[in-house]
Order: sequence, then structure tokens, then C-alpha cells
Amino acid sequence: MGIVSQEAVNQFKALMDQVEEALKKTYQNVHQGYQTETLVRFLKAREWNVVKAHKMLVDCLNWRVQNEIDRILEKPIIPSELYRDVRDSQLIGMSGYSREGHPVFAIGGGLSTFDKASVHYYVQSHIQINEYRDRVILPTASKRYERPITTCVKVLDMTGLKFSALSQIKLLTIISTIDDLNYPEKTNTYYIVNAPYIFSACWKVVKPLLQERTRKKVQVLSGNGRDELLKIMDFASLPHFCKQEGSGSSRHSGNGTENCFSLDHPFHQQLYNYIKHQAAINKSAAPIKQGSFHVDLPEPHAGGTEIAKTIESELHKFGNDIGNGLSSIP
Repeated sequence: MGIVSQEAVNQFKALMDQVEEALKKTYQNVHQGYQTETLVRFLKAREWNVVKAHKMLVDCLNWRVQNEIDRILEKPIIPSELYRDVRDSQLIGMSGYSREGHPVFAIGGGLSTFDKASVHYYVQSHIQINEYRDRVILPTASKRYERPITTCVKVLDMTGLKFSALSQIKLLTIISTIDDLNYPEKTNTYYIVNAPYIFSACWKVVKPLLQERTRKKVQVLSGNGRDELLKIMDFASLPHFCKQEGSGSSRHSGNGTENCFSLDHPFHQQLYNYIKHQAAINKSAAPIKQGSFHVDLPEPHAGGTEIAKTIESELHKFGNDIGNGLSSIP
């Protein structure tokens, strides 16, 4: 870390040492003992401007308190059939670790439908995975590797991406805004695999809109990316959709214990059991009730809105091209 960067961290830490009492507990849940790494993440997100980074972090802490985020891991989505529906339509899971110890998260970007539950359940599930990652997975990895591990790697499978993805843009924008504002710089690299033409078309117009810092994190791999990913992780840690020869569907490949999107996968079993256990420990405070855990949904920031509109425009264009092509067939 350079002299300027270290000075920024020192100034930021001095400001956070004065954080009001009501925010201290949730701040501890955010940094998990790795305060410097946390401050660096927020500084990176605000181009090393201490004043802006401080405001961002305090806003994040207030959001956590107002929405009781510290208790979200005590709120299981019930009944379990509903949670299975969420898992079957919001494809995300953890497949293992990179050789450097970073958790590897897999996302089924092309086949996620988000059509089996309300928006609030999908947001609740997303935040629960974030919190479990930050409060359980990453601290455990840090102890195991005997050094701070505060970020992860993501592999996005674009199998099945099509024009109908247009209907999901609003929800995805909400989720990405929550991450941008409250979980910044948690991903080292985004690996895109099984990318169809429609993704390439969207990526071409979206890429220039992204900050250079974000652009550098995205790597579009050929096919299912297996050979490239094996350079940074063992075969056992590859997402199930990267273990096959060539490209393939990510939703149903492999059995439940191999498919990292499935509720039957060890990661999701551990996560769901952890949340149910936390709920049981704290049941005297508030009994478990059916219903989603409502979180205030943020207004997308200007950059996110512009990107969403650009993707929407490109998908419309793609859909019109297909329609014109079909209409010209005799």
C-alpha cells in the first residue's frame, strides 16, 4: 500500500473511531476484525476520497440498523418448499475455494427466472448469502489460511440468456444497487462462461459505461471456461457447469449434491441449517413467522440506471432483429 493510500486509511480509521454508539455493533459485523481491509474496500469504491468513503460507510451502517440486517441470518425463508422454489429460480451457490483461499461463487445468470416468489424473498435470500459469506465463510477462510481473506471470486454462467431476461432487469438492478452501496469491492474477479451472442452484444455496449476498476475485474472466457479456471482452482472447486466438456446447461446438470445451485448441495444445506439454528437460538425474542423479511429497496444510482437502460435497449434491438429475421422467412 502506497504512502497516499495508507494516509487515507489512517484518516478514515480516525473518523470511524468516532462512529456513534448505535452503529458500533453493526460495524463490527461488517469488518469482522479486518478493519483496514474493510476501509480499503470503501475507499476503492469512492476513488480513495476519504470524505465520500466515510459517508458511504456510515450510510451503509444506518441502512443495516434500519433494516435489522444483523438479524437477517435468524430469519429463514419458510416453509422449506418456498425456499426450494427460491433456490430453483435464483441460481447461485458456492462451489469451493480458489488456490489463494477465496470462496468461489457460481451464478446462473442465463437460467435464473426469479418467477417463483416475490421480489422481497429474492432480496432477502441474496442478502442472507452475502451476510453468511461475510460473517461465516470469509472469517473461517481467514483462519484456515492464516491471513485476511475478505473477498471472493464469481463465475457467471450465461447459458440460456435470452430476450426474456428483459423482465428481470428491474430486480437485478435492485440487487446490484444493494451490493454497490453496502457490499462494495467484495469480488476480485468475475468470470463469464458459456456466453451466447446476446451477451456479447450487450457486453459490447455496456463495457464502456463501467468504471475502469470494474472493467478490469471482468473476464469473458471461451466455452465453459474450464481450462482457464483450473489455473486458479482445483477441479473439485469448479462449478458443476464448468466440469463438463464444452458448454452445457447449468440448471439441471449433475445431481443435487453436485449442482451448487440446488438446495440439496452442501453449501445450501449448511446455510439453511445455520439460519434455522440461529432462529431457534433467538426464538424467545421473536417467533419464526412465514413471510419475507422486508428490506427497504434502494433507488438505483444514475450509473446503474444508465446501464440497465442500455441493456434494455440492446435486448429490444436483439428481439426486433430476430422478429425481422423470422418475418422474412417465406
